[in-house]
Amino acid sequence: MCGFAQTDTTSTQQADTIKIGGMIIIRKSGDNDSDHHRNVTISNNKKHTQSNVTTNWWVVDLGFANYSDKTDYASAAVQQFAPGSNKDWFNLRTGKSVNVNVWVFMQRLNMVKHYVNLVYGLGVELNNYRFDDENILFQKNPTHVVYNSGADQKFISKNKLAADYATVPLMLNINFTPNRKSGFGISGGVSAGYLYSARQKLKYDNDNKEKLHGDFDLNKWKLSYIGELSLGPVRLYGSYAFKSMWAKGLDQTPYTVGIRLSNW
Repeated sequence: MCGFAQTDTTSTQQADTIKIGGMIIIRKSGDNDSDHHRNVTISNNKKHTQSNVTTNWWVVDLGFANYSDKTDYASAAVQQFAPGSNKDWFNLRTGKSVNVNVWVFMQRLNMVKHYVNLVYGLGVELNNYRFDDENILFQKNPTHVVYNSGADQKFISKNKLAADYATVPLMLNINFTPNRKSGFGISGGVSAGYLYSARQKLKYDNDNKEKLHGDFDLNKWKLSYIGELSLGPVRLYGSYAFKSMWAKGLDQTPYTVGIRLSNW
């Protein structure tokens, strides 16, 4: 800097420019400049660049679970699976059937100038279906659904079916504001989940609890349409399965909707 302040004996009308890495130093000369006073401009010419692959760790979804029931309860297959059943048996309690997803990671791969991206990840989907009628009981080997009634009726206060999946999502993301951390965008794609745990959880009036573990003839694989909507800091998600979650008997197609807690 001291060197730049000395008089330029070659020309007093030219500007000197020096680049040091991403920094530019410009000294401008003028007719009224003295030997000890110069106009010096220092600027950073380093451009901000986005990574082509970004990773988001431990994404959490909080939402509601439900299913579209298209079961033909008059069919022989359904009556064999759940004797005497009707649609009212499997109604879910509003606001009590929940979905919690925990994604170990999600990655976003730039495809077209960060406006179009590929999103993929790995995590678990945890679904709890809370029955409105607490008297629905599952039995194993073979799987049957029976109604808790008669002289030996148990007084059940809570009854839910839990189904958990290890899931891989794959989505195409359109980011309308790629230069903003909390921008606006939309994503859509599919997910593949594998059932690793299922159980019925009962709570009785005397506060005793009971769990029955088994697959209950649920489909081992769950393929779903999935989507995400980014509205600044608010992110919404949803999913709708390709087909029924049951391998036989009932025709109930699960879906979820909720809020996504994410750093993107």
